[in-house]
Amino acid sequence: MTQGAGQGPEVERTATLRDFRVPAYVHETGPYDQSTHPGNAAPPLEEPLEHPDGYTPTQRDLPVINRGDTLQMTVEPAPAPLPVPLPATGPGPLFVVGDVHGYLDELMAALQEKGLIDAAGQWCAGTARLWFLGDFTDRGPDGIGVIDLVMRLSAEAAAAGGYCKALMGNHELLLLGAKRFGDTPVNSGAGTATFQAAWLLNGGQKYDMDRLQDHHLQWMARLDAVEEVDGHLLVHSDTTAYLDYGDSIEAVNDTVRETITRNDADEVWDLFRKFTKRFSFRDEGGADAVRSLLDTYGGTRIVHGHSPIPYLLGDVGSEDGEDNGGPLVEGPHVYADGLAIAMDGGVTMAGKLLVQQLPLDI
Repeated sequence: MTQGAGQGPEVERTATLRDFRVPAYVHETGPYDQSTHPGNAAPPLEEPLEHPDGYTPTQRDLPVINRGDTLQMTVEPAPAPLPVPLPATGPGPLFVVGDVHGYLDELMAALQEKGLIDAAGQWCAGTARLWFLGDFTDRGPDGIGVIDLVMRLSAEAAAAGGYCKALMGNHELLLLGAKRFGDTPVNSGAGTATFQAAWLLNGGQKYDMDRLQDHHLQWMARLDAVEEVDGHLLVHSDTTAYLDYGDSIEAVNDTVRETITRNDADEVWDLFRKFTKRFSFRDEGGADAVRSLLDTYGGTRIVHGHSPIPYLLGDVGSEDGEDNGGPLVEGPHVYADGLAIAMDGGVTMAGKLLVQQLPLDI
């Protein structure tokens, strides 16, 4: 995930039962230690991060550049938010949130800046509609705090006539699997692996696992995988793998929930593996891949998280030791002939946690 200052690229390693060793940081009592974060590897930029046919997420997921000491940085209080303009009738304005990955303070600041919560962290947007695109935990310091906030805002928004909802991300599947199946061997496609090993390699935090309770697991297991709202097809991952699970939104969501409910480690692993694929909408043929989803599930644009915008742009910041403030992300990235909107601003790599009102004014 991150590359330490002055370190060269490292070879990605698969997490098998034979060679997996628990990183030192999981024995610590603190919530997060960046210096021992798993996956301190970044491949050369000229090598595309593509998935071969035999791709397996037992390898480290996307590398990210070093956050340096930004974890100790105090998040400045957001200025007093402007009230969200609400229509006289009908549903309120629509907002989407990219990958949070445990960065609770950044999330609170971004939601307050958009006028969705007040200084006390309470829902203040009335009938507004808010969708989270998944990946609430792992890598950052307080994933369970993020889930608790989303669950609370869901109740508060509903009481105010709006809603706050969330999609299933690959890291929700990873955390579910690590908790349910632990070191149970699964067939990864590249040898024997375990959810526990993959979770640790991809940013799993002991602090989150220690606080994970049954109601968190039940909430994650019921999340939808796909939704269509106001012509926007909302998914977590920029992959066409959703087509493997049904030819309608309802069918996909039902199949995903049924797969999780059956509690079969290999089935859940296969689901996680497919939801971890990325970059299907990038480069040549990307627009056609988007259209295959839109034609099947509806909508005129797809909105996704999962792949950090700096990697979609090929811009991962300087590696020469200069402090350039990290990747520059100002807002969502529109690509694939204007059919795809990427929302992962790269908060795990000192980027930006994005909260965006839709439709985009472009």
